[in-house]
Amino acid sequence: MNFWERITGSDMTKEMKRFESRVQKLPPAYQEAWEEIDSYLWEHADFTGRNLMPILDGVLGLLEETAVEGLSVQEALGGDIEGFCSALAGEEGAKSYRDKWREQLNNNVARKLGR
Repeated sequence: MNFWERITGSDMTKEMKRFESRVQKLPPAYQEAWEEIDSYLWEHADFTGRNLMPILDGVLGLLEETAVEGLSVQEALGGDIEGFCSALAGEEGAKSYRDKWREQLNNNVARKLGR
């Protein structure tokens, strides 16, 4: 990836198009699950969203493998997709804006209190 791609975000656009082409090959129930997962995970993105690319790639790989095995979406991800995404993002260390702001506020308060 060169400097221009990084600045303009065209590398992200290319990657998202690759994801979408992979999603189109999945069964309809998996495509719906992907849309939910995609929307939930973006809450944990940093400013550019590049921190989510490995997570999204891994989840899409999981969906592809379970679709090939003939499992249902519920068998693959469980009944709580939002919980699955929260656990996944937390495990990977992706923080939401709220987490970052909370940490910043706590650091500012601690500094003011002299700790």
